[in-house]
Amino acid sequence: MSLSPDLGFLSAIEPFGALTAIIDFVGVAAFAATGALVASRKEMDIVGFALLGAVTGIGGGTLRDLLLGLPVFWIAAPAYLVICVVVSAVIFFTAHLPYSRYRLILWLDAAGLALFAVVGAEKALIAGAGPVIAVAMGVITATFGGVIRDVLGGESPVILSREIYATAALAGALAFVVLAALDLPRDAALAGALALGFAVRGAAISLGWSLPRYRPRPGRRPEDV
Repeated sequence: MSLSPDLGFLSAIEPFGALTAIIDFVGVAAFAATGALVASRKEMDIVGFALLGAVTGIGGGTLRDLLLGLPVFWIAAPAYLVICVVVSAVIFFTAHLPYSRYRLILWLDAAGLALFAVVGAEKALIAGAGPVIAVAMGVITATFGGVIRDVLGGESPVILSREIYATAALAGALAFVVLAALDLPRDAALAGALALGFAVRGAAISLGWSLPRYRPRPGRRPEDV
């Protein structure tokens, strides 16, 4: 897998090839759907749907590109913004159909999380970032849009829930960077890392996996020091 910088790729809708472009579009659509579903839970109008859908779908990638000093992807390719608006409009008329909108939000969010963790890491590598920064960019791409969605929607941020969330993004981004360093075929690295990120988040949703949490303990008295 070639990871040499080639910033010319970043100006096109398909910056890294057909597979990554598909992953990127599906991730944007999945995250936009979660934003629109949150808007439905808050009984917003169609403008609110479009706003939450857009900031969720493109928020993480926007922050990633700004931090990397790259052209913001949806400005270079407005099709991403159009997808967010179209998906949000569809959800506006169909949000009443799912039995549990919150459950659907969780699973769509899991898909978007895995997709964006991998795409974010790859984009950072191609831009010339080191492995640590690439993993960080993958996590930021995967989680920041959801944070904006939850804050604007008045929901408790999923990233702060007991279930594993950011850790799943970390697993997917780290897996891609490691597989890339091992010169695994690019498509295989993408598929393997994506599957791992989704599996970790899916298990957290289904089985209630969570990391150990801090538990308060009695403080030490001055005479014990």
